[in-house]
Amino acid sequence: MTQNEEKMKERQALVSQGNPRKPEGEAGAKMLEGMNDNHAPVTEWALGFMKEEGSAALDIGCGGGATLRRLSRLLPSASLTGLDYSPVSIETSRAYNEDLVESKRLELVEASVEKMPFEDNSFDRITTVESFYFWPDPEENLKEVLRVLRPGGQFLLIADIYGKAGLSEMTLSNIEAFDLFNPSKDDFITMFRNAGFTVVKTHLKEGEDWICMEGLK
Repeated sequence: MTQNEEKMKERQALVSQGNPRKPEGEAGAKMLEGMNDNHAPVTEWALGFMKEEGSAALDIGCGGGATLRRLSRLLPSASLTGLDYSPVSIETSRAYNEDLVESKRLELVEASVEKMPFEDNSFDRITTVESFYFWPDPEENLKEVLRVLRPGGQFLLIADIYGKAGLSEMTLSNIEAFDLFNPSKDDFITMFRNAGFTVVKTHLKEGEDWICMEGLK
């Protein structure tokens, strides 16, 4: 076994212990810290499609908090909200962004994407990174995202895999092991349109399995 394969196995073991669907315990906190680093390349690529203006931004499934930190730089005048239904994720995000929380620029909310505790039309920028795999009712949950998005607002769904030919055996094994919901590009487009997004765009990264779905209201 190569050194890279050994690292991959170690990462998989930590993910299994930490529960990626709803991070929990010390293993969950360590897993989230690793995800902050592991998800950095796909997140930075996809945030390149974000319109760099907006007064209120929401990150759904905020996990370890790194996306919120990036949004704070990308949207320097925006208030920020992170939502996650895992208490461990909320605490990890709080520790990672302590200064933003203390300055009251960032609010962290423990709740599910199924029923978000926000008024209609609350945010003009919404992101979710590597969390859509676990949403309980994806198409209905996209309608909930649309509800809290302001008219003219932008939603970016970011994932480092999607349903396509040529996925590695390890990726396919992980999809099965963690019961990941992994739509194709066409399925994503259909779901976004059915949810009510007026403009739907698909961004793919050449040489990678990455996808960024962009929905406008």
